[in-house]
Amino acid sequence: MTALPGETPGTVGTDTPQDTVSPPEAGAEGPEHAEAPDASDAPGAPDASDAPDPSDAPDAPDASEEGGESSGTAADAEDDDVRGDAEAEAGADAAPAEAAPAAELSEAQAELAAQRELRERIEKRKAEKTGPIAAGTGLSGTAAELLAAVRAVESGEKAGTAFFDRPAEAPAARRPAPAAAQPPRTSAPNAARTARTVTPEALDAVRAVLTEGGAPEALARAAVGALGEQAAELLRTDPWRLLAVPGVRPEQADGFARALLGAGCGPDDGRRTAALVGWVLERAALQGHTALDADVVRTALAERAVGDPDAAVRDAVEEGVALVFQEGDEPSADDAGAADGETDEAGDADVVREPVQVLLGLDRYALAEESLADGLARLVNACEKAADWAEAAASAPSPSAAELIRTTAAAGLVAHSGGEAARAEPAALITAARGLGLRALGATHSEDGRRRLAAATGDPDTAVTLSGLLSGAQGPGRDEDGALALDLLVVLDAPQLDVEGAAVLVEALADGARLVLSGDPGVLGSAGAGRVFADVLASHACPQVVSRTPDPGPIGELVSGIGIGELNQVDAPGKEVVIVPVRDAGEAVHRTVQLVADSVPRAFSIPSGETQVITVGHGGAAGTRALNEALKQRLNPGPGRFGGFDPGDRVVHVPAPGRAVPGVVLSADAEGLRLDCGGVPVVVPQERVESSVRHGWALSAHQAAGMRWPAAVVVLPGDAAQGLSRPWVYTAFGRGERHLSVVHGVDQALPRAVAQVPAQERTTRLRPLLEALPTPDAAS
Repeated sequence: MTALPGETPGTVGTDTPQDTVSPPEAGAEGPEHAEAPDASDAPGAPDASDAPDPSDAPDAPDASEEGGESSGTAADAEDDDVRGDAEAEAGADAAPAEAAPAAELSEAQAELAAQRELRERIEKRKAEKTGPIAAGTGLSGTAAELLAAVRAVESGEKAGTAFFDRPAEAPAARRPAPAAAQPPRTSAPNAARTARTVTPEALDAVRAVLTEGGAPEALARAAVGALGEQAAELLRTDPWRLLAVPGVRPEQADGFARALLGAGCGPDDGRRTAALVGWVLERAALQGHTALDADVVRTALAERAVGDPDAAVRDAVEEGVALVFQEGDEPSADDAGAADGETDEAGDADVVREPVQVLLGLDRYALAEESLADGLARLVNACEKAADWAEAAASAPSPSAAELIRTTAAAGLVAHSGGEAARAEPAALITAARGLGLRALGATHSEDGRRRLAAATGDPDTAVTLSGLLSGAQGPGRDEDGALALDLLVVLDAPQLDVEGAAVLVEALADGARLVLSGDPGVLGSAGAGRVFADVLASHACPQVVSRTPDPGPIGELVSGIGIGELNQVDAPGKEVVIVPVRDAGEAVHRTVQLVADSVPRAFSIPSGETQVITVGHGGAAGTRALNEALKQRLNPGPGRFGGFDPGDRVVHVPAPGRAVPGVVLSADAEGLRLDCGGVPVVVPQERVESSVRHGWALSAHQAAGMRWPAAVVVLPGDAAQGLSRPWVYTAFGRGERHLSVVHGVDQALPRAVAQVPAQERTTRLRPLLEALPTPDAAS
């Protein structure tokens, strides 16, 4: 690797992979939701320093603000493995408004509406499965059966072998595929509803209860958004419901409860334990888990002074706070003794069976996974398998593209994996399918990805964003049955799909439609709960095509090595890769500003506005906040006239949880802050600016996923070492197209992370659900 003029080249070594890092327990302190302003000024209020930057769903509290600056970035980095949708609830009463044609809905409103539509469909499914049960009014179907099972297992009456004796049900029949004629495009105005309106009376009532309990009035709007119009009554009868408000921690809810209920409330109060179970599972969802091992939940409860965690879990299941599931192979009745660690009479059954794993999960994620598994199985089994696309495959631009075309012709669901250069293969598939007269479309995670896909196909009508497709703002619209009017949908950036978003998408596809999930398995996963792409790959529920197209150039060579755990020196005669060693965080900020403002524009003719800075977290002396402050002072100084922003500021806007949209500030008026987001005008209402807009010269790797820039500067200060992992490095280093500068202050922690720290595992149920479903035509 070479250095820019006046900079010292550095070297890095490689280590051999040795061990892995286990996923964090749910009981550990992790990210908090964004919270209301000035909340820290009142007794029992959430500490304002715990609020994550809302422009990145996977953010953590800043260690630099809580326990010393030296570990700030590392603590934030832990949260880059955290996934969540905290703002979906916190902003339920005020969805961001984006400028769009009058007949169309904003992306944020459309995404929230899609989530509501899915939840309504899930509730309908629950109601159809069974009626009310005496064990718990919040349970139904499988959950009711598992309630009895978990009681029996935990009481010792039965072994785990009693679970789930019935075979998996076949996917329900569904509507036929739409007719070949393409319907006119519509924006489906009835598909979305307006955001919840908060009445002044409800806010006043909640403020009164919060004040009585010593909590800040600023939490009132968030409380109504989370609990509804009856929030005041709910909080008065069950003060621990305050834990549903983003940013509130158990110790703060305990103080609120003592103020309202007096000394009579104790740590084993049923209301408290039920709320804690839900809180633990919500925290786990922020880390990407859709379920947790029951033992992990009990441990977390014990750490919160719950005297009988077993009883607390049982009560929570009975009350419908959590659903219970079992995972793992069931031993036969003849092997029951072996399941208890015994051998048979012959003495040759030496293998002790693993105990059945009992999982707890929130119904929203459990049912989304079930819906998604059913939908994927439906696609696998419903499409035409005898399609002849041989001629199209023969004219494909590469062997991998030809293989993808042939595979898609014979399957309803295909998983395609590869690096950045492999994106040309889905583009070739879309072009070939449209040439055959099929309604084919590609959907990406970001507007940047949409532009790159459109350039690859040569037709802007072939590429949409996922949010635009589901809202009806982009794409062909819906048929008379409400399904997307498509024969083939190719989803790029598939690792960014969370389970709820994927369930909405798959439900929108008609029988007979084909779905291709394409992405790079090495990048960071979704901001929301689940690991859809990884679970589909691991389950072998469909044919898989692995691209043989390598990423070109020194950056491609470097990133490809990182993907297999090797951090190699690469030959970069054109200074495509530069290492800039630094001693401390202060020097890291100084050199970063120098690179963006001077060195990169001078050496590569890349303007500062086309260079993206990426760092490990938001806090710390070299996190996104510190870097953005320094970069603004150098590149666009100003007083921050519009809520801290000036015209020309680079920003990142969050129209929906987990989605970061880069933009530039244009102006502000009575309607709100006006942005230009990749050529799309956006107006952010004044009340949403503080919570949904941040400066964007520097981003986290999660915010940058799915996007690329001509140049990228990756900042690794010394206190970022604990936050590094192979997926993080792989994602961050791959964001630059022409140039990558690495501001390197972590010494051997970088090669060690690449070699030894793989992706954080997420506990999900999608893989076993896919493996259990009857998919006779799926690849083995």
